[in-house]
Order: sequence, then C-alpha cells, then structure tokens
Amino acid sequence: MDMKAVIYTKYGPPEVLQVVDVPIPVPKDDEVLIKVYVTTVNRTDTGFRSAEYFIIRFFFGLTKPRRQILGSELAGEVVAVGKDVISFKVGDHVFGLNTDIFGAHAEYVAVREKKAITTMPVNATHEEAVALCDGPWLALTGLKAMKIERGQRILINGASGSIGSSAVQLAKHFGARVTAVCGTKNIELAKSLGAERVIDYQKDDFTKIDDEFDHILDAVGKSSFFKCKHLLKPHGIYISTELGYMWQNPLLALWSLAFGKKKVKFPIPRDRKDDIIFFKKLIEAGELKAVIDRRYSLDDIVEAHRYVESEQKTGSVVIPIAS
Repeated sequence: MDMKAVIYTKYGPPEVLQVVDVPIPVPKDDEVLIKVYVTTVNRTDTGFRSAEYFIIRFFFGLTKPRRQILGSELAGEVVAVGKDVISFKVGDHVFGLNTDIFGAHAEYVAVREKKAITTMPVNATHEEAVALCDGPWLALTGLKAMKIERGQRILINGASGSIGSSAVQLAKHFGARVTAVCGTKNIELAKSLGAERVIDYQKDDFTKIDDEFDHILDAVGKSSFFKCKHLLKPHGIYISTELGYMWQNPLLALWSLAFGKKKVKFPIPRDRKDDIIFFKKLIEAGELKAVIDRRYSLDDIVEAHRYVESEQKTGSVVIPIAS
C-alpha cells in the first residue's frame, strides 16, 4: 500500500519539495509503525533541505540526499509493532523525535522503539505535543551544557521562536532568572512564559545594555560571543544554536577550553527518550506549554518552508496530516 509523503531528490530551495505517493514503511522487529497525525516544519528541516551548511552532505549525501523524507517531530498513533517491541502496543498515541532518519513528513513513519518517543501527555492535543519536541530538546541541550542553577541569570536571544520559547520555560523550571530578547509583538508572550525582563530588539540593542549574566543563549544565532562577552560574568558561558560566521562558535568552544575565563560551548544535541519523557512530565505539570504560530497542510509544505525560512515565526509551524 502507498501513502502520501513529501520528498526531495536534490538540495535546494523550498521548490525542490514534492508531494508524491510512496510505499508505507514496514516496521522492523524493533520498530513501531506510526500513523502521523501531526508533524512540523522547523529550522532543522529547512537546513537539511537546503544543505546551507556543507557538512550536512557528509551525513545525508554528498550530491543528493540519501533520505528523501524530512520531518523530525511527530505525534500520532501506533498502528503496527515489530515482534521484539515490548513498550508500545497498537492503539497507543505517541509523540517525539526521529532526528536520525527523519521521515515524519508522511502519513506513516517507522521509528525504533528505543528512540525518543513516548506516550502522549494526558492533557495535550497532538498539535500541542508535537510542538514540544525539537525546540525543548535543543533548548535543554544548551541549558545542560551551561549547568544552569537556581538563582542564576540567563539572557535568551530569540525568545519567541521554538527553541527560545522553550528555553524560557525550561530555564524558569530550573529556577533561573530569565531576561528575554524578542520583537515587539511577542513581549507579552515572553513574559507569560516566565521571563522577568523582556528587551525589544526592534527598539534596543541588547548587546549595549549595562548588565551582567551568568549565561547567554542565542536561540537564533544573530549575535556573537564577541558582541556579548562584556555581558557575561566571570566564568560565564555563551551558547549559540548556529555555527556562526566562519564556523566561529565550535572553533571558539575549542579555544575557550584553554584560554579565558568566559567560555563558549557548542554542545552537539543527541535525542534521548529520557528527554521526551521529561518534557511529557513538564507538560502534564503545566510547566511547558506549546506556542503554535501557523498550520499548513502537507500539500502546502513549500509555503511552510518559505515561512520558516523568513525567520518571522513565533513558536512552531505545524502540519496536520490525519486525525
């Protein structure tokens, strides 16, 4: 049997994406087959589609993508299980990440039982759950590398995106005092998520404020360590979710291991089931809430990619597929 899926056979702009019919995957012994109710388009999808960073080609194909279906976030229903699967059964509603092989921009996806998926939070819709996977995962990767502690002060640049809005909520959960940077329209949103101070980048340059922070997380990659260094306390840590100009962030991370008290870190994210279970607990406790900007159909996936690349989205862009 076939299913509808979005594929890309070459790297390039959003127009390389095509909606076609492909065979429904057959789950291996250690996999579950999930009927995808909702997925998303995020910066990871657009980055792998365009191969903006050439290094992507070394993992996904030098001249063309080996894996042709994108989509790392998913929520849906288990419709088949491999013979070795013990933690899921047919009919379970699940959500999570599939960052190693993607595949969620389709009506069905096969995911290994041990991957970063778990059963749905009792108080969340599929749309809400799917919007709380990739952003919190990347935000948590940074906060863990900072070893953030109660009472510490953190500045989060890009606090209204998927990563940034998640970082505000997670930092608050860990007891940090959050200063958020976002545009005018999202000031109240940032406050509602837990920021005690919000800087409107459309009116003020946050790098020129007279203040100090234990940590700085640039969730949009629009600043640099050198612009922010004076804002860091001694032994403060700067993390960006982007490589930076001339790949400076991973290079500075290596340099700062040996030189200087103020550090740059560039943690490599690894999706883990424990993290998704942690997010589920926070969702159920009301400490992690979805921020959803727009919805697009699978047939409008090109427009969804264009919008995500416009860097104007607030929170997540979701793609309902089935219900």
